[in-house]
Amino acid sequence: MATTPSKTRAPRKASSTAVKPAKAVPVGLIPTVFQPRLEALSTAKSWVGWAGYQSPTVIDNIEFEYFAIRNQSTLFDVSPMHKYRITGPDAETMLNRLVTRDVRKIGTGRVGYVLWCDEEGMVIDDGTLFRFAENDFRLCCQERMLGWMLDAAWGFDVAILDESDTVSGLSLQGPTSFSILKAAGLSAVETLKPFDLAEVEPGLWISRTGFTGDLGYELWMANDDGLALWDRLWDAAKDWGLRAIGFEALNLARIEAGFIAARVDFQPILTTLRLGRGRTPLELGFDRLVDFEKGHFNGRRALLRQRAQGLRTHLVKIELGGFKPADGALLYHRKTKEVGHVTSGIWSPTTKRNIALAEFNAPYGGRIQDDLWAEIYVHEEGQWDRRLVPVTVQTGPFFSHRRARQTPPDIY
Repeated sequence: MATTPSKTRAPRKASSTAVKPAKAVPVGLIPTVFQPRLEALSTAKSWVGWAGYQSPTVIDNIEFEYFAIRNQSTLFDVSPMHKYRITGPDAETMLNRLVTRDVRKIGTGRVGYVLWCDEEGMVIDDGTLFRFAENDFRLCCQERMLGWMLDAAWGFDVAILDESDTVSGLSLQGPTSFSILKAAGLSAVETLKPFDLAEVEPGLWISRTGFTGDLGYELWMANDDGLALWDRLWDAAKDWGLRAIGFEALNLARIEAGFIAARVDFQPILTTLRLGRGRTPLELGFDRLVDFEKGHFNGRRALLRQRAQGLRTHLVKIELGGFKPADGALLYHRKTKEVGHVTSGIWSPTTKRNIALAEFNAPYGGRIQDDLWAEIYVHEEGQWDRRLVPVTVQTGPFFSHRRARQTPPDIY
């Protein structure tokens, strides 16, 4: 049989256009409105998933980012937070039934820190409740809550709108944050007190809130307005310096402020699989945010019962001896009995102290606060050394500065 000679393919001509490498984007993560700016600034290219969105752990250097929080100002993208708008004649009543504190005491133009529980009194999540008008609220939180919110709204004349994908947020924190807002032409912020909220321009809401314990603000806007606002702040900050930051620097600041974080210092009850892993507001140290006199709310009966019978655990602030951060360390009484563990621990760069948030089994950390110890391991010259360091229970934040409360703040 005759065979047909195979044809030799001519070599492909080199393209005159250089092939650009694909941009490294974590698979499955959604970029926020601010991702183009964060991508351009990032040298670390270290991203993590937050509620399905791409978020930075560090932009370039955690030390620079942390000290910018305490000495100049920083921007952190809070857009991935879950955001729910609650409106209607029964909005206040419905929310008062949902959360543990009295919503009636959160006035128009104010923000309140709130927690909500299941019927066993276990915390589902914590968050911030913004009151825009008499019957108009927004709840911002860590966990996805749409299903729970819709169930909680049953029987009330309210509308629940999930704004998580349509509203963007920026956290502007640091001593010069007020100066930057003023330079950007947002002068209405000078009268904002801590936890105040105002619409400073059409569609732009600013609250004097944050997760750093320092002077700071959170700015909320429609997605389409996000990049323009970022650029406006960045241009206004040329005389003060402004740095974008990631989770790691923010985490240092929030521990110094004594703020708790869901899935770190407590487990939201709807995410747990094992019995006994949930915690109540009383066990987290938020007695002041549980108003038993306002009427019925989810978990009230269980919390009244726990208040009468006693707590299982105490979440408290502690200071430890030595310099070694004790994140995750086990805690002991009289160096022998295991009585708890550290949930968040760091060496504080500003206070120069070894600090932590810790959960103790009752009565330790509460009625019994003496002779407490933490177990840490130190690696020196190729060997691990087990040490027990003393623990002292603290009250109040580790870091506190008058500028966080001063109104109007100083201009630098």
